[in-house]
Amino acid sequence: MVQKIKSQSEMLAKLGIKGLNPMQKEVLQVLKTSEDTILLSPTGSGKTLAFLLPIIESLDPECKEIQVLIIVPSRELALQIEQVVRELGSGYKANAIYGGRAGAKDKIDLQHPPAILIGTPGRIADHIERESFAVKSIRTLVLDEFDKSLEIGFEKEMKAIVWELPQVRRKILTSATEPKSIPEFIGLRDPFYINYLDEKINKLSIKIIKSPDKDKLETLGQLIQKLDGQPGIVFCNFKDSIERVSEYLNKLNINHGCFFGGLEQKDRERALIKFRNGSYHLLLATDLASRGLDIPEIKFIIHYHLPIKEEEFTHRNGRTARMHQSGIAYVLEGAEEKIPNFIEADYTSIQEIDNTNTDTIEFQTLFVSGGRKDKISKGDIAGLFMKEGKLQKEDIGVIELKSDCAFVAINAAKAKNLVKTLDNSRLKKKKVRIKTI
Repeated sequence: MVQKIKSQSEMLAKLGIKGLNPMQKEVLQVLKTSEDTILLSPTGSGKTLAFLLPIIESLDPECKEIQVLIIVPSRELALQIEQVVRELGSGYKANAIYGGRAGAKDKIDLQHPPAILIGTPGRIADHIERESFAVKSIRTLVLDEFDKSLEIGFEKEMKAIVWELPQVRRKILTSATEPKSIPEFIGLRDPFYINYLDEKINKLSIKIIKSPDKDKLETLGQLIQKLDGQPGIVFCNFKDSIERVSEYLNKLNINHGCFFGGLEQKDRERALIKFRNGSYHLLLATDLASRGLDIPEIKFIIHYHLPIKEEEFTHRNGRTARMHQSGIAYVLEGAEEKIPNFIEADYTSIQEIDNTNTDTIEFQTLFVSGGRKDKISKGDIAGLFMKEGKLQKEDIGVIELKSDCAFVAINAAKAKNLVKTLDNSRLKKKKVRIKTI
């Protein structure tokens, strides 16, 4: 039997959250009585936590089958939701399955079905067709960022999933933008709308910077150098452009990561880990990174390429100025470019930008070959690094603990000696490899 945490405040405390925002409070109340709900709220407003809390409270601890199915458009969002469920410490099992993941791993996770299964439409539809898991106990279906799943071509798979789940009693749809329509195949019955899209919960400034040349690369380099030390994302329309920009930034000795669909899943995950923990402050990305990623505290975004659609502009901008924080979106305009009508902003110059960044420690990421399944905790890792590695508390940054490994941000100046000292050390009962990535 699952040992549930009775108190919502205890679960929130595990995430370091003192209280819910107005949107989350409303969702918590609505989902107690509403069968079908459509939640519209900006990126970064806390939609995941909003629907997870009431879902967890409604789970049957005696049920040994999947009770909740959450469909998401990307593997990154699947992993993010899985992590949030685990960090809430409810005692219920959650697993993420997605395209590009080894089928053998899915099989292992589904041998003992989780209470909450999260996945991308194609992978979930395939498993349902293969009858890899029982669907009879699934009572709640969440279509998170449902419009994005439809936009990238998953309508057929989503139809197949909904068709095979006639026993579902509650459907929750979420989006960060106003949907043009709700597909009939979802089968909503008098849904309750919760719409916070018009709430002024952020402080976003949009500025246009004019490049003197058709090629905006040099202007981009100057802007990034001016913003040095602040976390931000540069959006490009094509992966080839990211590679070109990356090569240019390397010549300028500007540390950065890349994130786009053509990368191996491992490289994409590590790019986000190093960005989150401050090993680098800049991420070059396609619109794949415009929503559904756990990337906090972004101070700016740069539209290196102009977005083609207004929705793309909105979602890119949604990465910054989140949850009452301020942020700036810079739009680079080439010498022969025309700004789309949906972009309304004042012009500024690089010289007018004020950078008040005060960061002093440069971080580097270490890989540790042990994780949760080895009974290793974040405290165990920090203890080893401080006791045997002679690090101070301030030398250790974010620790991300995975099932079979961990990633640790440490003071870059001390990384080389730490690896030399601690590689092949023993953590709990396991000898672990430690290396820089």
